[in-house]
Amino acid sequence: MKAYDDKHVKNIVLLGAPKSGKTTLSETMLFEAGIISKRGTIEEKNTVSDYHEIELERGNSVYATLLHTEWKDYKINIIDTPGLEDFIGEVIAAIRVADTAVVLLNAQYGVEVGTEILWEYVDKYQKPTIFAVNQLDTELSSFNKAVEEAQQIFGNSVTIMQYPVNQGPGFNAIIDLLKMTMYRFPTDGGKPEKLPIPPEEKEKADKLHNELVEKAAENDDSLMEMYFDKGSLDEDELRAGIKKGMLQHHVFPVFCLSAKNNMGSGRLMGFIDNVAPAAIEVPAEHTANNSDIPIDPAGPAGLFVFKTLVEPHIGRLTYFKVISGEVKAGMELINLENNTTERISQLFIADGKNRNPIDRLQAGDIGCTLKLKNTRTNDTLADKRFPGPIAPLAFPSPKVRVAIEPQNKGDDEKLSEVLAEIHMEDPTLIIEFNRELKQVILHGQGELHLLVTKWRLENIYKMPVVFLPAKIPYRETIQKPAQASYRHKKQSGGAGQFGEVYMKIEPWYEGMPPYKEHPVRDSEEIVLSWGGKLVFNNCIVGGAIENRFLPAILKGVMEKMQEGPLTGSYVRDIRVSIYDGKMHPVDSNEISFKIAGMMAFREAFHQAAPQLLEPVFDLEASAPDVMMGDIMSELQSHRSIITGMDTLNGNQIIKARIPQAEIDKLFAALRNVTQGKAKIKSQFADYAPVPADMQKKLSESYKEVDAV
Repeated sequence: MKAYDDKHVKNIVLLGAPKSGKTTLSETMLFEAGIISKRGTIEEKNTVSDYHEIELERGNSVYATLLHTEWKDYKINIIDTPGLEDFIGEVIAAIRVADTAVVLLNAQYGVEVGTEILWEYVDKYQKPTIFAVNQLDTELSSFNKAVEEAQQIFGNSVTIMQYPVNQGPGFNAIIDLLKMTMYRFPTDGGKPEKLPIPPEEKEKADKLHNELVEKAAENDDSLMEMYFDKGSLDEDELRAGIKKGMLQHHVFPVFCLSAKNNMGSGRLMGFIDNVAPAAIEVPAEHTANNSDIPIDPAGPAGLFVFKTLVEPHIGRLTYFKVISGEVKAGMELINLENNTTERISQLFIADGKNRNPIDRLQAGDIGCTLKLKNTRTNDTLADKRFPGPIAPLAFPSPKVRVAIEPQNKGDDEKLSEVLAEIHMEDPTLIIEFNRELKQVILHGQGELHLLVTKWRLENIYKMPVVFLPAKIPYRETIQKPAQASYRHKKQSGGAGQFGEVYMKIEPWYEGMPPYKEHPVRDSEEIVLSWGGKLVFNNCIVGGAIENRFLPAILKGVMEKMQEGPLTGSYVRDIRVSIYDGKMHPVDSNEISFKIAGMMAFREAFHQAAPQLLEPVFDLEASAPDVMMGDIMSELQSHRSIITGMDTLNGNQIIKARIPQAEIDKLFAALRNVTQGKAKIKSQFADYAPVPADMQKKLSESYKEVDAV
């Protein structure tokens, strides 16, 4: 296969809400370029892009898929992405390595919820952007509405490059404002006929052409001077101005499409070839320490891994973008993250599941390789002269969680291995082995994200699993002082066991006055790994308990604090003072005092007004003003406390505190009432008391389980 230089490689990412036509467009682009001889369809389950079993079953994209076309001596790498927020990790990685974002708008629905979420990342990375209004052949299509909504949301940089002459079921003609030509397509699509602009469209076309000229001229002082001198710009000058505007994120050209009927895709590809920036023209990449690394064909070899995929019967596939120099099959590169050496045994250009071997890839190109041993997503492989690892992709925090266990109890170790492999492919799926809760917890972007993970476990890895509610990491403490004693005595022939402990426990807080009821011989302040503190006072006088037994008493207290008396949760923020006790010259030993200390603490705890604490999170929900009532109602029905309100970019922001036990349910409820338009983020804040009725219920449930 032909290798293209850096000036003739264009990398685009197809973005849009579900059903906006991304996969259909990618199929049409491959067909137009002659890469495939027949277009597949989602209904027939034979597209190049959607080839994974789960995608065929669901009828929409789950993975970002790399494809390519060759068009008029240019290579266009295409990444077709999922439209659902649950798979946002795939989208973020694709946006990061693309040089131009092509955002599809469904002409029937305009700017949909998913599009706004995707735009955050396009804007974050300042990617040159093209908008394509698709499905102009449908009954309810409205090009004007789609463009107006885009301009309202994304700003006046949204600039009409084409508009439809006859949108709707009979759609077959487009006015192109760059070439000032009408394109009329044959019934079955494909190459259009070039015609003069009809008289009835001339006034509208001239007006929009002038707006395009002004937009192009705004981005370059020399073009602005030409525009003032001549009153217009020629086609080449327009292209130069539009490209500069795209690079500055100031011009977002709008194109017209019916991807299903193969109308408009050729003109779009022509624009990508002629105007959209190549990798060498876009802003430099950044290293992890924020220095610049330009796309440089003459620099030391270096590539950035943006995706890892494990294919059945093939193994691990590593997808990458060449940042600098030239990568050749057979060369060895250093992994700058772990300092291991990897051999690039084979190089491929990917078209879905099909991989075409190639000898070398230049800076700016995208490809894949097989069976790298120590390389993962976000790693940089490079020559030793390369300036440093590329700044990693930043993925959003998980939003929902669920506990998981294998159906077959003996498969715990195998499940751990499989989950580690899935996390390697999908860094937005976080695996937590929680020793406190005694659960393996999956953290994901949404319920669908978790369900697809379950499907993969059961269908790809043949690992039947069960989803369970994730437990809440409660904490226990006390609200008032209490005293208790416990005598441990055991006689069973020979040496027995004896230890008696008297203790007082109190709620601990920062800055509390010293203990004065009994003289404190020594005190130990222990910062607990699960939060809070234990202060342990030795107040023994007169040798009632020898000093060598005090560590055993502390150990007993600590063991009970790791499985609290109320619900089995960790105990925190308590001061324990050991002020008396008894021992036996023969039968006393460490185990006796450990048990006595544990049981005395248990009894005192139940008398000290025990309080169960729950983790609470600071939450921000952002949405349009009209949805605020519904959001407030949901927050209040999920035990939230509203802490403030703000406004940002035309949206209202509600700030609240919410118990962790309510977050998963709230996330699903807000998606429901806002049709996915609410953007939610949360962060652990503190522990707060659980309501009395909940505490009673949880305590009684623990007693039932503990009694079994």
